[in-house]
Amino acid sequence: MSESLSRNFSHSSFVFDGFPAVRSLNQVRLLALPLSVCYLAALLGNCVLGHVIRSSRTLHGPMYVLIASLCAVDVLAVTAIVPNTLLGLLLDLDRISLASCLTQMFVTHFLSSVESTLLLAMALDRYVAVCRPLRYAELVGRSAWVKLLLVIAVRSGSVMATLVSLAGSLRFCGSNTIRHCYCDHMALVSLACGFTERSRAAGVAVIVCFVGVDIPLICFSYVRILSVVLRSAGDRWKAFHTCGTHLMVMMSFYLIGSVTFLSHNLNISIPTDANSFMGLMYILLPATVNPVIYGVRTKEIRNGFYRLFKLRAKKTVKVSPAGES
Repeated sequence: MSESLSRNFSHSSFVFDGFPAVRSLNQVRLLALPLSVCYLAALLGNCVLGHVIRSSRTLHGPMYVLIASLCAVDVLAVTAIVPNTLLGLLLDLDRISLASCLTQMFVTHFLSSVESTLLLAMALDRYVAVCRPLRYAELVGRSAWVKLLLVIAVRSGSVMATLVSLAGSLRFCGSNTIRHCYCDHMALVSLACGFTERSRAAGVAVIVCFVGVDIPLICFSYVRILSVVLRSAGDRWKAFHTCGTHLMVMMSFYLIGSVTFLSHNLNISIPTDANSFMGLMYILLPATVNPVIYGVRTKEIRNGFYRLFKLRAKKTVKVSPAGES
């Protein structure tokens, strides 16, 4: 009788336990402080960079629109995770319903897949600009933006919806403690009882669909760019500088993400605290460093920031108290 009840029972809520070692030492506030600082830095940096691109007409080209889109995705991604993590660390508000968990899972994984698609689009944009400059206006036009939106909607939306629906169909009759600080796919699936092979296979398919496809295409684009640059007599340093900027952003995103995903799917044992930290850094690190890398290393964006800053400064100086000439 008890076995029958166990098979029919499924948890409807879960508890996060992402940093058990930190909690046992009562050091959660020491973790919450840098996490809060990084979150605020990510919000401020991405909002400022997005505002500079939106306000400067010279920065309305395809590449800068992609950077602004990346800023918006980063803001949404960190906001979907970090506030709830801070509430769990500081106020012990670490319980979540299954429906909310699945929603958070879809949002975080969908935004990560969109970011991967945007990084691929940025690499292909640079490839066309350097290797097919005469056809740039033709290839990177309005139709290209429509195709990009369709790719994001179909690839990211359908794949992540399938991933989440498979996870939502599982039964959770054992532990309801998620060894993570947010609803990661495999962290939830590992708690399921019964047949979970389809969900695990879907997790591997996501890695193949995004990391296995996007990284080779990105690498191919930059290899072709570098080969063209090395054969040309133009400004090689500028081209290397631009490529280096994009590669720095992509490495910070894909390296941590690949380690996090593969550790679950290959059953590599990683301490819960380390796994939770990598899961946070996978989302938070790119969002924090992207504005710095693009804002500091991209000359056109720096110039746009200076122009905007000087314009605001002039308007402030012109405003004088009443009665002054």
